[in-house]
Amino acid sequence: MKISTKGRYGLTIMMALAKRHGEGPTSLKTIAQDHELSEHYLEQLVGPLRNAGLVKSIRGAYGGYILAQEPENITAGDIIRVLEGPISPVEVMENEEPAKRDLWIKIRDAVKDVLDNTTLEELASYSKDDDQESYMFYI
Repeated sequence: MKISTKGRYGLTIMMALAKRHGEGPTSLKTIAQDHELSEHYLEQLVGPLRNAGLVKSIRGAYGGYILAQEPENITAGDIIRVLEGPISPVEVMENEEPAKRDLWIKIRDAVKDVLDNTTLEELASYSKDDDQESYMFYI
């Protein structure tokens, strides 16, 4: 399964909203500028996210978008399914060899597990420093 720009940019929108959660609405223009993305394309992606109940739109001069739920209640899987459809690297055929069919099912289940157990709160709080180990060099 290859995640398209729909899924990638949808995660970008949702992470930006999660980072500003509780601070009021954020405009798509701001998100687009911050991440050097097309505002028009983000507008196309936010509709399905709104319809799925993941974001709310706020009208007015200081309007924009906010999360419709707490960030810890939204998973990466929720977002990817809305924008990409079902999570499946390959279509499993019933007439396929049992060993291959089981492999495809294990891969699908592993991907689902990662996406469904990674919350928007975790993604929004991640920083580059979290990924780098501290090294101590002795001479």
